[in-house]
Amino acid sequence: MIKQKKAYTNVLLMSFLCLWTVFSPFTISGEEVLSKRDSVPLQVVDSLSLSIEPKPVNMDTLLGTLKIPIVDSLCIISDPTHSLAAFWEELNKLRSRKDTVINIVHLGDSHIQVGYYSGRVMRLMHEAFGNAGRGWIAPYKLSKVNEPDDYFFSSAVKEWTAGRVIQRTKRTSIGPGGIGVKSLSPSINFDIIIAPRNGAGYGFNQVVLYRNEKAMPMLPTGALKDSIDSVLGNEPLVKGLSTDTFYISCLTDTLQLFSTRRKQGTDSVLPASLFENVYYGANLMNGGSGVLYHSVGVNGSMFVNFTDENFVQQLALLKPSLLIISLGTNETFGARFRKQEFKGQINDFLTLVKRHLPQTAIMLTTPPECYKRTRVDGKRVYVRNANTEFAADAITEIAAQQGLACWDLFAATGGKGSNSKWYSNKLMGADRIHFNKDGYKDQGTLLFYALMNLYNKKFKEEISSDEDTPDELTIEYVEFDNP
Repeated sequence: MIKQKKAYTNVLLMSFLCLWTVFSPFTISGEEVLSKRDSVPLQVVDSLSLSIEPKPVNMDTLLGTLKIPIVDSLCIISDPTHSLAAFWEELNKLRSRKDTVINIVHLGDSHIQVGYYSGRVMRLMHEAFGNAGRGWIAPYKLSKVNEPDDYFFSSAVKEWTAGRVIQRTKRTSIGPGGIGVKSLSPSINFDIIIAPRNGAGYGFNQVVLYRNEKAMPMLPTGALKDSIDSVLGNEPLVKGLSTDTFYISCLTDTLQLFSTRRKQGTDSVLPASLFENVYYGANLMNGGSGVLYHSVGVNGSMFVNFTDENFVQQLALLKPSLLIISLGTNETFGARFRKQEFKGQINDFLTLVKRHLPQTAIMLTTPPECYKRTRVDGKRVYVRNANTEFAADAITEIAAQQGLACWDLFAATGGKGSNSKWYSNKLMGADRIHFNKDGYKDQGTLLFYALMNLYNKKFKEEISSDEDTPDELTIEYVEFDNP
């Protein structure tokens, strides 16, 4: 940790140098564009800590935070072929204080997009193995949908066209986050801001912005513009996608960007008509070792929506050591839902994933039980959505057939009839399909608990005699204020 302490000291010294100036409007090609926040206070304090040193977690205390009883014997990850072995080894390096970063991608639907479920897992993983940054963020609010509450991805530009993987005819090109936002404005800005309370601990000093290869590149503005090294993408990394990377000398909670039409290496300004301004999201990092947990969720999405070669190629750019797939809820509301057809859709998606992410461990999760609305005696009432049980069976069967890890959330939370318990304990939303903040937080706790159970079991059984093996995760667990 000596290297990290020195790095943190340097960051603080540089931070004081960055605080002397204030944020201001900026000019692009002769047009002044005002940021949504004309003056954004820059925070360089302990809450933006460069990294969190890994600490063990007390499992009993962890389960004590749950607001609903669980079936402990069923809260396990099935992995008979040891497909997660390489991932466990990577986690073990972090527990042994190795200077490395592990990427995890959690792909899903609206249960993931809201950010509470996957955000809980992210924070617990950071607590146990180190915080390498906030990871993937997307401009959800610009696309007029809900956004996680620990960051803001905003712009002074008001008119945006949103593209999503769920659209039959895509309104824009789609990026690794499953969405894209497009503007016809000749001048575009972005403010990327970590929320002061909910995002505490997620300061960053490196940002990778993902955009369409024909979109206007971005350059830094505001207080930090002279303290940022920018590397603008010239060539696409995969079909249709380029990145702009920003290296910041200060650990900060805010990055302000503006577009440029200047031809790189010249003073020539290119006409706006040459660009197709579609932007996808960003990856926020802090330069420390630990876990980068990327939540990629799209409301209403299903396996078939992500079964696209270009999307999977883009997803591979996040270099996940582990891909957690939490899909299946939306399929169960189809009038013609059939288990065998659903299994074929899962197989089709997994074929692409294995082709383009051959070194990535894959873990499937089953959807929790939920309600659906129907008519009984002319009245609309809520009834149990029996298809979630069939979907859960299909996912566990596919995992067994393909030798993949699987976490059966449906079973762990009580199985058939469990939705009534979640609802009566005030853990479900008004639509009785989604969960509220506490409900998703509990699900995230359960997933982390299941991961750590298998992690501890592996090293206790196989290499417990190795002096370099870290202790089990049994020290006091630290509760978070935000999920």
